[in-house]
Amino acid sequence: MPLDPVARAAIVAALAPDEVVDDPVRTRAYECDGLTGYRVRPEIVLIPRSAEGVARAVAACHRNGVPFVARGAGTGLSGGALPVADGVVISLSRLTRVLEVDVENRRAVVEPGVTNLDITTTVARHGLYYAPDPSSQQVCTIGGNVAENSGGAHCLKYGFTTNHVYSMEVVLPDGSLVTLGGDTSEQQGPDLRGVFLGSEGTLGITVAVTVKLLRTPETVRTLLADFPSVAEAGEVVSDIVAAGIVPAAVEMMDTLAIEAAEEAVHAGYTVGTPAALVVELDGPIEQCDSEFAQVKAICDAHGCTRLHIAGSPEERAAIWRGRKAAFAAVGRISPDYFVQDGVVPRTRLAEVLQRIADMGSEAGLRVANVFHAGDGNLHPLVLYSAAAGETERAEHLSSKIAELCVELGGSLSGEHGIGTDKACSMPTMFGEEDLAVMQRVREAFDPAGICNPGKVLPTPRLCGERPGRYRAHPLEEAGVIERL
Repeated sequence: MPLDPVARAAIVAALAPDEVVDDPVRTRAYECDGLTGYRVRPEIVLIPRSAEGVARAVAACHRNGVPFVARGAGTGLSGGALPVADGVVISLSRLTRVLEVDVENRRAVVEPGVTNLDITTTVARHGLYYAPDPSSQQVCTIGGNVAENSGGAHCLKYGFTTNHVYSMEVVLPDGSLVTLGGDTSEQQGPDLRGVFLGSEGTLGITVAVTVKLLRTPETVRTLLADFPSVAEAGEVVSDIVAAGIVPAAVEMMDTLAIEAAEEAVHAGYTVGTPAALVVELDGPIEQCDSEFAQVKAICDAHGCTRLHIAGSPEERAAIWRGRKAAFAAVGRISPDYFVQDGVVPRTRLAEVLQRIADMGSEAGLRVANVFHAGDGNLHPLVLYSAAAGETERAEHLSSKIAELCVELGGSLSGEHGIGTDKACSMPTMFGEEDLAVMQRVREAFDPAGICNPGKVLPTPRLCGERPGRYRAHPLEEAGVIERL
């Protein structure tokens, strides 16, 4: 149903004409995030230039009862930025300023459209960096990182976004502008910063973030090790942690993921090896040298078939290029794929990977695995062909893998969020009372239910009628009609 003309006029009037997009062709660019199977074209897209503009836009939506969805770079993988058909998308792509760098106190204030990597690039000359590093860090934005509580390869040692954010300026669903958090990590009273961070855009819109900066480590040591089986590689991870070593990162890739990454970026991985580990240590030189020797010994004890130590910054960058290219590179070996995100206890890695392999075989689909092995954060990629009619089977397998993680003592998501994709699986992890409490918290921030509706929490409409994977009409496939 189209927007009420009065509501439309009020929302359009809240911003300048060049901050409003309502042409049906142009709004198609905002119909999905990185989970491209779900698509809904928004009625209007607003692209304000300032926090005040965001507040005016939200206030106009609130006064007129119009649902809205905040959007950063659109790299999310759970459908968290999926629009509402009769609603508004508020894009933060113009809020890209670094507002302040406080070298003495090691923090920076940035707008939500600043990319993750740009924070480190900006402060590197001061010997500082921003630790969370999602694979999409070159393009994903800090506003999206706050919404999803993003992690990355180095979260094993350094934690997630929540460990590196002091405060946020937030536009609440009624259009009011507030600050959550403060100048330090410890605050009196309820931790509203913690409640908001990771709420996937359902409690308001972040318009500025004060982040914690760290000193650049004295040294970094990185190795790439091949193993004869995923089980052996998993044992290495457990033994490293058992030895009292906390690596900056421990990443694992299987045969399919390695094949795809090598074809894409030629990073020097061994095609055909059953499993590869990327292990990185950082810190004082003497400590790194000692622990690095222990890590190499542990790899050898578990049948390491090849061990490559990065001998230069360029070689280290190549190893990480291979790992961080894996998601996109899988498109080279499969026309379509779903990226899943779940967590299991580290000691059950071998078990869950075998179960996933068995489930894939049963479904007749391939599954590539690339993940943060150090904390058990899995990212199985279910490969399929929509043209071959495999979509529903692949979607079912992807959901079952997420629910398997819960069955084995883990969680539905480690960092990609619940969004639209896994909302209907929430009852496998939380009881009715838990979900009711979450709903009450949400209603305390957003009584009208207009802020990113239909995400995270299951509802009868969402789980009975949720937007399906897009299927082209036969006339569209034939080129007779065009989808707007």
